[in-house]
Order: sequence, then C-alpha cells, then structure tokens
Amino acid sequence: MAEPLLEYSHVDVSYNGLAVVRDVSFPVMPGEVVCIVGESGSGKSTLVKAAMGQLGPNGMVTRGDIWYRGSSIPDMPARDLRRLCGSDFALVFQDCLAALTPIRRIGDQIHESMAAHRSLDRATCDALACEMFAKLGLEDPERVLASYPFELSGGMGQRVGIAIALLSEPSVLFADEPTSALDVIVQAQVIELLQRINANLGTAIVLVTHNMGVVRALADRVLVLKDGVVVEFGEAAQVLDAPAADYTHELLAAAPRLMQGEGR
Repeated sequence: MAEPLLEYSHVDVSYNGLAVVRDVSFPVMPGEVVCIVGESGSGKSTLVKAAMGQLGPNGMVTRGDIWYRGSSIPDMPARDLRRLCGSDFALVFQDCLAALTPIRRIGDQIHESMAAHRSLDRATCDALACEMFAKLGLEDPERVLASYPFELSGGMGQRVGIAIALLSEPSVLFADEPTSALDVIVQAQVIELLQRINANLGTAIVLVTHNMGVVRALADRVLVLKDGVVVEFGEAAQVLDAPAADYTHELLAAAPRLMQGEGR
C-alpha cells in the first residue's frame, strides 16, 4: 500500500496558548482529494495554515506532527519551509484577487513568485504563464498578464490564483474556500478546473469548504471538524450518504448543495 504523501498525526494547534485544534489525525494519499468541512470557527483553515507555516506569531503546533515525505513540517527550519511552500506546496485563497498586490501588474507578480523558486527569465516565465492561462480558459492571456488585479473579474482572478499555484507544479494544492466568493456559474467552472488538475496532473488537493456540492463533486475522502476536533473521517460516499456522526447529519441537512446529486 502506498505511503501517505502528507499526514497529520495527533496535531494540536494553539493561538496565544489556547488550543483551537485538538488531536487531529488524517492522511492525504498521492493524487487524492481530501475535503475538510465544518461550521465557521471549527479549525478548517487552521489546519491548512499549519501545513503552510502561516499560523502567524501567535499560532503554533503545540503537539503532534505534520509529515511530508518523511519530514516534520513544524520542525523545519524557516528556510526549508519557504522552499517547500511555492514548490511542493501551493495555496489557492478564498479571494485570490485580494491576495495580489493591487498596484502591480499580474505578470510582474507571477514572475516574482516563480523566480523565488526557479531560475527563469521573464520571457520564459510569461510564456509558461500564458500557457497555463489558456489551459484554465482565460482568453487573451497576454492582456491578463499586463492587467492590474482590479481590472479582472472575480472568476478571472480565481483562475489567475489557480494558475500561480499550479505553475510551481506542486505535489499538494491547498484550496481554502476557493469558490465561496463566486457566482454559481463560476463556482462550477472552478470545480471543473480542480477536477482536471487532479485528474491530469495527479496533484493531491486538500480543500476547505462549506459547500457540500463542492464536496460531492471533488472529494475522495471527507474530514468533518467541530470545535477543532475530528467528528468523522472516511470515504466521501460513506460520509455524505451514510454518515456515522449526528453532527455530520446536521451539517448535511443545513448546507445547500451547489450540484444537487452530482458525485465524482
């Protein structure tokens, strides 16, 4: 049996000494999509931030470990973690446009991001970015490169954010509510993009979402969190159609679906 690509092992995360995530354990296999669900404040985004080293000065993994290819992420020197994030790990934000610098052109920001991890000249970087934009359905990619973030629509901005994340060819793509700020049509387009990324590139995806339609469309396995504790973890079909925990039943009953009845 294959070894996990990424594994959380009895992880506690605290902010200012207060535990917000407690004893969380789950693996992510190569090429697998794991969706993390739960109400607001349950610790979903904290798990992503812990793996990316983005807990900030007041946050810390206080117990357990997060393993990637046999290395402990919490114990990594800062320099090694910077190399990992943006090469092996990439992150798609809830609002990718807000994550970009508003007064710098898209092309400049992509080149800066890629140059931090790969030795590429500007022309090569622009060519790779345009190729990725085209794969993601962005028309006139040269114009997108020359644009400022405020000149792009929300759907275009999400595609740009996904493109930036994918240009590093990561082994693990973290996506934190990547569809929640979008209209229903664009949500469906982004879901299709993530499906293609997973199928064509074999990229493992850890996706945080409130939307059970997104989960049904994408997930191989589902992790359910409540108040920082794992309530349920298992195959998507089992968790969504025959959940073991009462809380999962309540969550499914309360959450509207983006794609009613659609599965992988």
